[in-house]
Amino acid sequence: MAIYWPSLLGGAAIGLSATLLMLLNGRVAGVSGILSGVWRAGTPRLANLAFVAGLVLGPLLYRVAFGGFPDIRVEASLPVLVLAGLLVGYGTRLGSGCTSGHGVVGLARLSPRSIAAVAVFLGTAIATVAVMRLAGAS
Repeated sequence: MAIYWPSLLGGAAIGLSATLLMLLNGRVAGVSGILSGVWRAGTPRLANLAFVAGLVLGPLLYRVAFGGFPDIRVEASLPVLVLAGLLVGYGTRLGSGCTSGHGVVGLARLSPRSIAAVAVFLGTAIATVAVMRLAGAS
């Protein structure tokens, strides 16, 4: 059971931060929208900068709290990771949001658009894994 505590606490922190952003600022906690707001012309909102700072500082706080970084293995090559990142970025613009905005906040608000988006996210992920396994790339 102890191995689930970091994930449980992380999920609770994501839910709490999304709730607080909605209650205090009236804004949906969609990471792609918040991040793009930092780079838009003009002065970025303080809330956007604080949210991005939290994303950067989060792993450091994890290290302090748990005595080190989690053991994570990434077996994809750098070009595959870059391509995947670009596709995710394109998809978030095309889908008017990312998994955090649609999956965390949109589903909690019972947004039909978010329900459809999450169904597409999950369906695409399942299909991708199935194709990769058939191709022997798993």
